[in-house]
Amino acid sequence: MKLKWVVNDSRGETELERVNHITVEMNDETITRCKAEMTVPMSEKVYFNGYQSWSWSPEYTDQDAIYPARLPRVLVRRFALDRYADYHFVKYERKKGIFHGFSYCYFRDGDKFKLFASLDEDPGYTIFRYSCKTNKLEITRDCEGLKQNGSFHAFDLYYQEGSEDEVFDGWFKQLGIEPPHVKRLVGYSSWYNRYEAISEQTILEDLEGCKKVLIKGNLFQVDDGWEPTVGDWLEPDKTKFPNGMKSVCDKIHEQGYLAGIWLAPFVCTKKSEIYQKHQDWLLKVNGKNWLNGSNWGGFYSLDLDNPEVVKHIIKVFKRVFDEWGFDLVKLDFLYAAAPFPSKTRSRAGKMIDAMKLLREVCKDKLILGCGVPLMPAFGLVDYCRIGCDVSLDWNDKKIMQYAHRERVSTSHSIDNTLYRRQLNNRAWINDPDVFFLREDNIELTPAEKKYLYSVGALMDGILLTSDNPANYDEKKIKEFKEIVKLRESAKNVHLVHKKSGDVISYTIDGEEKSLKIRKDI
Repeated sequence: MKLKWVVNDSRGETELERVNHITVEMNDETITRCKAEMTVPMSEKVYFNGYQSWSWSPEYTDQDAIYPARLPRVLVRRFALDRYADYHFVKYERKKGIFHGFSYCYFRDGDKFKLFASLDEDPGYTIFRYSCKTNKLEITRDCEGLKQNGSFHAFDLYYQEGSEDEVFDGWFKQLGIEPPHVKRLVGYSSWYNRYEAISEQTILEDLEGCKKVLIKGNLFQVDDGWEPTVGDWLEPDKTKFPNGMKSVCDKIHEQGYLAGIWLAPFVCTKKSEIYQKHQDWLLKVNGKNWLNGSNWGGFYSLDLDNPEVVKHIIKVFKRVFDEWGFDLVKLDFLYAAAPFPSKTRSRAGKMIDAMKLLREVCKDKLILGCGVPLMPAFGLVDYCRIGCDVSLDWNDKKIMQYAHRERVSTSHSIDNTLYRRQLNNRAWINDPDVFFLREDNIELTPAEKKYLYSVGALMDGILLTSDNPANYDEKKIKEFKEIVKLRESAKNVHLVHKKSGDVISYTIDGEEKSLKIRKDI
């Protein structure tokens, strides 16, 4: 295939190879355009990776389309629905057969893949855009406005045809990223039952209940709600956690579990001490604090180019690890670190810097990334969410189905578990989000709950419940153990593409089994 490219006034054409590095000499120039294109015939299915963890990223046919929020503009603005991903800097065509994605895409016919992928996002995100009508694959480096002097890496691309394992193993080998050296996790998260309504009492109740199903070495994770408000991480809410987080962490360790805690280190709300006392710590865009979304009534980006912000972040993690004793941090809403480039640093480059900062301050402690642009986190987090939050029903309320691609949805979460499976044990250990067995405070049907935990157990590496296991009867305890056995014992797990429909095939206890992929249960 011929790859045609243009960077400012420089142009060229080259035959696409396995590894492709296109550099242009710049003389203190501002980049005004950096694009390439080639002709690629449409396949049975195509995949274009969404911007961040939560971005819905299924496989597509020529009859599908990608949409931003489809609600009235007044609602989009009021709830900042266009701030959760790429909506403020990427054009959405809203037409059938036109797709775009970040860092990698593939074209698939049966079990044969054509993978197009970035080898370096530091100079700017590699954005792939495809038209089924014209068969044109356009590649744009997200670097417009950057000032460059010397050799500029316009494109660093990897291309391979072959089986799924061949193309993805080849890509990660070329990236120089080794498989993660951490174990898969089983455990508990407080979020999807109690949400922010947690306290020392509720956490200890759930900790006691986990004795029914968890064993030593499993994870017990305290999610959002322990802090006074988002942005203030140095002390817990003293009303809810009067004995502090070290006491909670010690209690978790007494049970033999790994202790995990949730933070969103790059954001704050208006109620936070940071917002009230350190306005100079907030990221300003056109003189205004940058709003990232409507959670908690609205939340704002910290400016990581401010040395005082970095000092504060270091202080937070020293407290969480060295003083409180936690083993794992779930770090959320990470996309807020880099919504914009600077004059000399690309948007992706700034995101990579932010992830390297987190890796440095967390040292050898475990990181579970969430709400993060994917490739900037490759090899820098131990575990990573690869889908949106599951919902307590199948696909959330009707009106919310017209919101952004990052919205809460069990159906979308399962899609991402399936179609980002290739990142598991390559970039990190995949986290598909939680599963449920409970029958109260849930609208998922028994069949939907079973499908959710079956796909997660077979395809990913983290298996967390968000029930209170104290309420499990013997039947539920047995079911929990069977789910763990499925995750631990299933061998030769593959997504097999058949004309009658895709299935997950696997072997367990010497018996070949399969799970049919379904959109509705």
